[in-house]
Amino acid sequence: MSVAGRTASYEELLGAAGAVAADLAALGPVRAFAVTATASLETVAAVVGGLLAGVPCVPLPPDAGPAERDHILRDSGARLIEVDFARRAPAASAAPTAQAAGPEDPALILYTSGTTGAPKGVVLSAAAITADLDALAAAWEWSAQDTLVHGLPLFHVHGLVLGVLGALRTGSRLVHTGRPTPEAYAEAAAAGGSLYFGVPTVWSRIAAAPQAAAALSRARLLVSGSAALPTPVFRDLERLTGHRPVERYGMTETLITLSGRAGGEVRPGAVGTPLTGIRTRIAAEPGAEIGELQLVGPTLFSGYLGRPEATAAAFTEDGWFRTGDIAAVDGDGVHRIVGRASTDMIKSGGYRIGAGEIENALLDHPRVQEAAVIGVPDADLGERIVAFVVADGVSGAELTDFVATHLSVHKRPREVRFIAAVPRNAMGKPQKRLLLAGE
Repeated sequence: MSVAGRTASYEELLGAAGAVAADLAALGPVRAFAVTATASLETVAAVVGGLLAGVPCVPLPPDAGPAERDHILRDSGARLIEVDFARRAPAASAAPTAQAAGPEDPALILYTSGTTGAPKGVVLSAAAITADLDALAAAWEWSAQDTLVHGLPLFHVHGLVLGVLGALRTGSRLVHTGRPTPEAYAEAAAAGGSLYFGVPTVWSRIAAAPQAAAALSRARLLVSGSAALPTPVFRDLERLTGHRPVERYGMTETLITLSGRAGGEVRPGAVGTPLTGIRTRIAAEPGAEIGELQLVGPTLFSGYLGRPEATAAAFTEDGWFRTGDIAAVDGDGVHRIVGRASTDMIKSGGYRIGAGEIENALLDHPRVQEAAVIGVPDADLGERIVAFVVADGVSGAELTDFVATHLSVHKRPREVRFIAAVPRNAMGKPQKRLLLAGE
């Protein structure tokens, strides 16, 4: 295992994690513990130590402001601990034979981004995590022969659950690059990287660095997630690396539930089919092709910490989880995510329109670097389609006409606004609410 340039064997990790578990045991009954989740061996040892001790870990974003940090610690009741990776517990005491927690007990408490209020603690059980990792190992043909490469934050599902616990679960080697730069990914390829994780921002930067992208031709599988991968980036990666990147879909509350398959047909803009044990349905109005994606399965969270009403509201009366994402399903069961119900479902002139479809059309224009589409109130249409784009040498009228030639005419933007950059969070997801914040 290598994290940000520091290397350790799994035996050394187990010893350091055992020391963390011993420290937690010495504290007496502990509801949860927190660690500042830097890209480091200390973070990995803390999470594994919590699993050994049966005490849920709360990873704190290293860049969290004082208010967010205080809220997470207060809400979770977690004790903040420091980890010294050099400390080792004897192999016997580091073994997980004394684990106090069962598979349904809390293993991790990950906090949401707080876009709809104060961040909520999402309680994930060991059973949900193992079910998800085993399903992904089957879908991606992920084994101990792989070397997983990524540089993602260790306080999200993508970087921590998939990117660390997934490697430990499968026994594959892990190379965390510290930062997900094209140069770091290319260097890892030379060292034998076979399975790569990235978010769209990472992949777009790699696609813009042809030499680095070419180095990834040695890989076995490229995986993209946490936000939609723009079709032009998909095509550039295919041209430069020879790989069609697999997209997958998930949430903190559900872990990963949909994915393309290694060796299977992979299409741009599609997030594949349900993983083992997952069932999906589309809650659409009569005659509509798109609607809210709802699902059930063994990977779902145990609930929002201390918020039974919010937990109940997240499910339908018959027990399906409401993702809040708008999706469509092709005839062969392949899913496409077209946006969030709260920001990306636009009702204009009697039509229900997914913003993601328009964004992909805009990104197909050679002069458009970024695009975000929203609906704004309109007295005539109900909502007016407004596109925010990062582009040079093209007019709004030209982009409107461009979309109209690619999609149905009623999906064309009624207004195009040029901006310097689309606001995004740490995982590269657009923060659309900020687009109109200055108005």
